[in-house]
Amino acid sequence: MSVAILHLIRSLDPAAGGPVEYLKQVAKAQKAVGVDTAILTLQPSEPAWMVNLPGSVIDCGPSRGVYGFNRDLEQRLSGIAGSFKAMVVHGLWQFHGISAARATAKTGTPYFIFPHGMLDPWFRKEVPLKHFKKQLYWFLAERRILEGAKSVIFTSRQESERARATFWPPANYRPRIVPLGVPRPLAKLEQARETFFTRFPHLLGKSFLLYLGRIHPKKGCHLLIETMVRLRFPINLVMAGPSSDLTYLGKLKRTAGDSFTTFTGLIEGELKAGALAAATALILPSHQENFGLVVAEALSFGTPVLISRQVNIAEDIESAGAGFVEPDTLEGTQRLIERWVRSGNPAMRQAAFDCYQKHFQIESSAEKLLKVIVENA
Repeated sequence: MSVAILHLIRSLDPAAGGPVEYLKQVAKAQKAVGVDTAILTLQPSEPAWMVNLPGSVIDCGPSRGVYGFNRDLEQRLSGIAGSFKAMVVHGLWQFHGISAARATAKTGTPYFIFPHGMLDPWFRKEVPLKHFKKQLYWFLAERRILEGAKSVIFTSRQESERARATFWPPANYRPRIVPLGVPRPLAKLEQARETFFTRFPHLLGKSFLLYLGRIHPKKGCHLLIETMVRLRFPINLVMAGPSSDLTYLGKLKRTAGDSFTTFTGLIEGELKAGALAAATALILPSHQENFGLVVAEALSFGTPVLISRQVNIAEDIESAGAGFVEPDTLEGTQRLIERWVRSGNPAMRQAAFDCYQKHFQIESSAEKLLKVIVENA
């Protein structure tokens, strides 16, 4: 099938997390079935971000501010949109969304929207000032942008249902569900483990739980660190991920003290694969997770997962016996670890991998996304 698709995203910086990683992987999977992918970004890309990327990158940066205003973007996009069957907008509340809507009006090339969790009501409660600003923009533009899309693509039923209650008045858009996916690990796992333990030799021979993702309050990092301090038995925790808030990171480190916690910063490639392969379990006590791509990554390694019920694929994990699920509270986080220490067993590794094969393979996700685009464009 010869189809050309243009994806619009703020940046290809790996530190941006799941949306960037998913876009890279789905582009690879769709290339195998004849899809030509181009990616338009609002910021210039570093060469390292584009290694093995199966498609062209159109840098339209630099763009201004959090909104990503770019004076030339609409004209540039209108000039190239006609060469593609469809555009896919990743994320909300930024200039590339309204630019895609305007380009569609000029060229007729339809667009689809991946909110990537940006319509979750958690933000309304936790960051009310930011929510108020978004509510104003909802009135001015964002609601019409969603309504103008051929489909708004959610990664789970739970994300789709929660999105309806976040802003007023509700938008009359066309929702579709496309679960995310990840590829099977390509790294030689023993070599990857060795690479990880060479970098962090104090963990060699020790069992550890792995947190992998942005160091951010939304992810429940403070719950995890406070739980580690409260526990009366020694257990190792690896906190792997970048932080844009050094004050928050510093507070976590001070709270952790000598509680068997290792902060690694951002890890990628073989080092990341080694961490996932060596961990006894992944832990993610997030307050809001529209999907949780890192959870699927852990499952692909046969690594069980300990997650909060706010991770929207929690039902799949629980029904498969691939880990444990508890509320996103301090008590819930403590129960996750205590249940793992008490009841975790080697059989859960096979259950984790089986869950991945059933629900979260990248080929299946890429096929479903392509089907949504082809049938609705």
